[in-house]
Amino acid sequence: MTHDMKSKLSTVLISLGMVVLLAGCVTSSDSRFAREANEDKAVRNYVQLATAYIDQGNLDRARDHLERALEIKPDSASALAAMGLIYQREGDSQLARESFVKAVGNDGSYTRGRVFYGAFLFEQTDFDGAKAQFLKASTDTGYEDRGSVFFNLGRIHQRLGETESAINAFQRSVELTRGEPRALLALSTTLVETGSYTEASRYYSQLMRAMQGNRQMQHSPESLLTGIQIARYFDEWDREASLALVLKNQYPKSDQYQHYKALISNDQ
Repeated sequence: MTHDMKSKLSTVLISLGMVVLLAGCVTSSDSRFAREANEDKAVRNYVQLATAYIDQGNLDRARDHLERALEIKPDSASALAAMGLIYQREGDSQLARESFVKAVGNDGSYTRGRVFYGAFLFEQTDFDGAKAQFLKASTDTGYEDRGSVFFNLGRIHQRLGETESAINAFQRSVELTRGEPRALLALSTTLVETGSYTEASRYYSQLMRAMQGNRQMQHSPESLLTGIQIARYFDEWDREASLALVLKNQYPKSDQYQHYKALISNDQ
């Protein structure tokens, strides 16, 4: 065999060896990615099942699924956040807090977990902490329930006495939800509290149209009192009397009816 032939053969063998090595790397990488994809899918499925059980109040079944998810991925933000919900439902506030903190710490982009944590802090009357979580959540423009984030942010601003910020948050909620009734009512009521009756009337009229289009929707004491206050401001006596009669008949023991009685007593 000539020197040139030996040289060419060596080159071919080296090339084949590199191909084998590269093929081995690709197979190994594909296998790893496939395994990780399967793990992610399994965790996602376990969390979805657990969340459904939490909604049904079956916390034991939910816990079983979440424990399986955490066995696969101990740092799963979605599983940790859902576990926090279980602890919260069971009244274990410290464990709930720890679980929520781990969830948002492990994945700061997991907005749903941040919303869960913010709602927990609101329940614990830590309004400043809740505001921080919901403010961060509100910046996620891809979050599917962003309108609800702004609604809750508005409620927090109200508790903190930040009325203008509450109005802004409720307005964003109305815009994002295309006029969800609870957002319309919250915005109307807050505007009445600031004396902005013309603007309040505009949003309240949207609420009334929504109620007329859905027979299952009924007035709450708050919606009746807000309507009464707007009607009184614009001297719409018939409308005021109609709403006041419903408030008296359906919610005679409500704070709103007591408020209305105080209003009319001041006129006398």
